[in-house]
Order: sequence, then structure tokens, then C-alpha cells
Amino acid sequence: MKSDRTAVNASVPARFRAMQHRNFQLFIAGQLISLIGTWMQNMAQLWLVYRLTHSAALLGVFGFASQVPMLFLSSLGGYVGDRFDRHRGVIVTQTISMILAFALAGLTLTNLIGKWELIVIAFLVGIVNAFDVPIRQAFFVQMVGKEDLPNAIALNSSIFNAARAVGPAIAGFAIALVGAGWCFFLNGLSFVAVIVALLMMRIEPREIKPSADSPLKGFVQGFRFAMSDMPVRSALLLLSTLSLFGLQYAVFMPIYAQDILGGNARTLGWLMSSAGAGAVLGALQFAARTHYRGLARWIAVTSATCAVCLILFSQAKIFWLCVPVLFVVGFAATSQMAATNTLIQNRVPDELRSRVMAVYATMFMGVQPIGALIAGGLAKRIGATHTLTVFGSLVLVGSLIFIVRVVMRLPRPGDVAITHAD
Repeated sequence: MKSDRTAVNASVPARFRAMQHRNFQLFIAGQLISLIGTWMQNMAQLWLVYRLTHSAALLGVFGFASQVPMLFLSSLGGYVGDRFDRHRGVIVTQTISMILAFALAGLTLTNLIGKWELIVIAFLVGIVNAFDVPIRQAFFVQMVGKEDLPNAIALNSSIFNAARAVGPAIAGFAIALVGAGWCFFLNGLSFVAVIVALLMMRIEPREIKPSADSPLKGFVQGFRFAMSDMPVRSALLLLSTLSLFGLQYAVFMPIYAQDILGGNARTLGWLMSSAGAGAVLGALQFAARTHYRGLARWIAVTSATCAVCLILFSQAKIFWLCVPVLFVVGFAATSQMAATNTLIQNRVPDELRSRVMAVYATMFMGVQPIGALIAGGLAKRIGATHTLTVFGSLVLVGSLIFIVRVVMRLPRPGDVAITHAD
């Protein structure tokens, strides 16, 4: 695939080499604006759910509703991404997301919103994301080509987490000043930027091979490839453990902000932004890599670090201790995600790319709703702090198993490599 490079190749630092491509420049500019709005909406929804219900269990139900479509529909999203135009597919998903954001804003600003309306809209957004994630992940290669693909993944993660750092902080102040409804409205407006950017792209058509395979069969093909490849399989299983247990700390942020730390919406914004700022640094650190050897070792280190910090955070009762610990959690988790995504995208054949990325989405984002339900139910019985301690410990156990079964079996530096993941 021939990519659309700008004329400034030599002046672009290695850390930002994917920015040589005009299409990727447009994508990043639109995504930054849109994702800030998305994170504003995410935080405002969590705050509104907890303010309306004061229920840890319903926070878990909300998390489940927003993420469960990924578990069941990402295979269909991967099928669509491999069989139809990915560029057009991303435009459609972003447009529907914009409409849902405006609908949420309208219900909130007219005081018609309730806990079940919030949950239903979260479920609908989850359905859109089940198509958007595998299609968008596979679309990267059309924007930048395979050579710059790992850097594009890392830079996209940087933008995602830069928005994660900025969006909740803005939302915290906006909720205090004008209410959650305007956060939803601003998110709807933010989608205009990414839709315009997508329409301005010049994408060369790719050859789409005809197939009579069903979406389920296509997903099974992607799953077979992922499970037959030892580096991909091992990294995915560890990422699933992180997603199922480790990333559930976000569900408890309203409880920590209001009940444990005695704060308000601004406190919640700072906590979420701290994790987001760490995630930005983690993604940029990974983007600075000029080679992708040692991915398995890096995945092990970042996963174990994230687990230890989650345990520390679960027992912290002081705001200024929570902030730096969450910063490290964000750094480690994001770096692990970027390393896992890069490892997979480097090893998958292009004709299976969307289907394998659907497996990635299912094992990463698809297990999160199950974790959210477990988190909400367990927190109702033993409390949020003890639940997070248990979850952090489970991630640590998974990291140690990965170290023993994968990392310790890899050749040492200087030996002949047996895989691309060492």
C-alpha cells in the first residue's frame, strides 16, 4: 500500500515518524478534539450515575452496559472491517456517536435523564464502539503503511491518553459550573472535528478479497491465528487479566473522590486526569522506540508495576498519595497496551488484520464488562478498597505467571532470537 507522505520526511523526529503521512496528521488533529469530548462525557456519566444512585453496584452495571457489546459484536465489526471500506466505516461510527452524544445532552439539559436512560445510551455507545474499534485499528495501516504502523499505534495511544488527562479535568470544572449536560453537548460538537478530518483524507482503495465466510467464521479464523502464535497468545491473555481486573479501578473513582477522599467532581477530575497524564507519558515513551525487540520483557515489567501500584492505591486515603500512584498506573497500563497492540499488528497478515484486531478488542475491551459486574458486586459486599486490593493481587499473579512461562524462556540479549517478541 502506498501511503500519502508529506514533503518533510527528513525533519520529522523518529518519535513522530508516523506524522510524515498527511492522512495521519488529519486523523490525529481530529481525534485529539473528539477524544477530549469523549473523556468529558465518560467522567460526567460516571459522576451522574453515582450522584443519582450512590450505588457501587449500579456503577458496575453502568460499566457492564457500556462495554458488553464489545464482547459479542466486535467479531462482526472485524468482519465489516475486512470485507468493506474501512474509511467509510469509521466515518459512519463517528457520526452515530455524535448523534448519541447530542441525545444524551438533550435528555440531561431538559431534566429527563435517569439512571436507566444513562445505562441505555451507554449500551448504544458500546454497540457503536464494537464496530468502531476493530475497524479503526485496522485502518491505521492504510493511513501510514506497515513500516510506520507501530509508531502510529503509539502516537494514537498518546493522543487518546492526552485527552484522558485533559478531558476529565475540564469536565470536573464544567460540572461544577454548568452541569453534566453541557459536557455531553460539547462532546457532540467535538465529533465534527474528526468527521471533517476523515472526509479530507485521500485514501487509496485496497483490494478486498471476496469471501462467503460468515462473521462468526471470520472471528474464529482470527482467534485461531492469535491462539496458535505463542507471543500473541501470551500477551493477549495477560492483557485480558489486566482488563478484567486491573482497569476496573476507574469504576470506583466516584467512590474514592466523594466517600474516601471527601472531595467532589473536581476531585474526580484530578484523579482521572492523573492516570491520563501518566498514560500520555507511557505512550510517548513507547513511541520513542526505534526498534521493537524486547516487547515481551517490557509487557511483563509494565504489568507487574501496574499491579503493585493498584494495590498501593487501594489502601491510600490521602489525595496527594493517590495522584502519583494513579500516574504510574496510567503509565504502566498504557505502555503494556501499546506493546501488546504493536506485537500483534507486527505479526498478523493483512488479510486477517481486522479479524485479529476484533479478537484483540474482545479479549481487551470485551472482558471489561464482566470485570465491571464482578467489581460492583464484590464492592457491595467487601467495599471498594478491598475489592481493588484483590484485583491488583490477581494482576500481579498473572504478571508473575507470564514472567515464568514466557519471559524466562526467551533467549538472553545477544543469543539468537526465536521470536519477534523477545
